Amino acid sequence: MPFIRSVVHLLWMAITVIPWAIFVIIASLFVSSTTMYWMCAGWLRLAVTGGTVILGIQNRVTGMENLPTGETSAAVLLLKHQSTWETFSMPTLMPHPLAYVFKKELLYVPFFGWAMARMDMIHIDRSQRAQAFNKVVAQGKRLMAQGTWVIMFPEGTRIPRGQKGTYKSGGARLAIETGAPVIPIAVTSAKCWPRKAFIKKPGIVDISIGKPIDSTGRKPDELMREVEDWIESEMRRLDPEAYPGTAAPAAPV
Repeated sequence: MPFIRSVVHLLWMAITVIPWAIFVIIASLFVSSTTMYWMCAGWLRLAVTGGTVILGIQNRVTGMENLPTGETSAAVLLLKHQSTWETFSMPTLMPHPLAYVFKKELLYVPFFGWAMARMDMIHIDRSQRAQAFNKVVAQGKRLMAQGTWVIMFPEGTRIPRGQKGTYKSGGARLAIETGAPVIPIAVTSAKCWPRKAFIKKPGIVDISIGKPIDSTGRKPDELMREVEDWIESEMRRLDPEAYPGTAAPAAPV
């Protein structure tokens, strides 16, 4: 049954993304980037709703009260990255438009990438690291000034359940450069949608949003260590089965 459900969900996404992307690309000639974003988020909501109905995956979100308030309040969201699920889910949950920082190669993915190319996101060339970070800072400042939050995965890639990648300081550096607070977020998506797995399992994905961490006067490595400590501690609390031999810590305050 999980195999059949996974096939049906894949077909659901494939069938819906093509007409949606064509519509969005045409509409982008006439509407603002913010309107474009929410139109694209509409398809992501279809994909997530399909995941709930077809695959049996449900989100359980805590900590929404920790998000900044105000139309132009800035934020850098730094997430645990275990699967495609959180990439799809976050725009459907956040009250502000999100700008993902991603490698430019994704722009060449048929339909999905073409639609992304028409949005106000931050795509970078990883082979040019210095120029890439300067671009992230420049575009991040512009986007956050208009109320868009920047979202990054500090481990850089999807990490298998129960494991920890190397936390890179780019997100912390961006927050310090822009004066924006960091919002750490733990996600247990690999319980249902494992990394690089075709077959998905029904269950609950916990998305825990931590309190804002002030970036003022901080050093990038120090700030990222605080983010890493919070996320990894929260992951062990949310998904203790994935970390055998490690006592689940008390809930962060």
